[in-house]
Amino acid sequence: MKTTKTPSYKFEELYWKKGFKQILGLDEVGRGSFAGPLVAAAVILPKDFNSKDIKDSKLLTPKKREELNKYILESITNYAIAEVSVEYINKYGIGIATHRAFLNCLKDLEGKFDFVLVDGFKIKNFDKNKQKHIIHGDRLSVSIAAASIIAKVYRDNLMVKLHEKYPDYLFNKNKGYGTKAHRDAIKNNGLCEIHRTSFDLKKFL
Repeated sequence: MKTTKTPSYKFEELYWKKGFKQILGLDEVGRGSFAGPLVAAAVILPKDFNSKDIKDSKLLTPKKREELNKYILESITNYAIAEVSVEYINKYGIGIATHRAFLNCLKDLEGKFDFVLVDGFKIKNFDKNKQKHIIHGDRLSVSIAAASIIAKVYRDNLMVKLHEKYPDYLFNKNKGYGTKAHRDAIKNNGLCEIHRTSFDLKKFL
């Protein structure tokens, strides 16, 4: 399916028509980061939710993400955020960590949703008849895009706070991702305790 920059309610409407009343959108942020936790968010949007400027969080400016994050959280009653630590990622790998984050969000909202739209991955250990994984879902589904915004803003704020403890790595700017400045900082200072040692970071330096 061709992706667009403006998500719609196409998938939500498809499953509403099938009898699912509460559709949950689920996405994660930080999967490809060199440092810091993984964060997943889940949202259940009301049918009268005005999607306004909702887009994939990666296509929005930080200021716009903050504005939309506030708007989304003020407009909905059911959402969940799950954070998976670096320690867990380093022990079990990013794949298992991703599914743990997803499942933790679903557990927090248990009984409040009928069906899940998830970005990219099938959720392991969850009923396959109650989920639809959508490649580039954050660009196709309003619910997933809204979840991506909440997760992104939450994680970015965490990384800004971690910058205060580890200023040499400029986490306030790179949010843990492998920018040139971040790679140079690793070369000069080595790894800190929130870097993902489960990744072979040497090949990126």
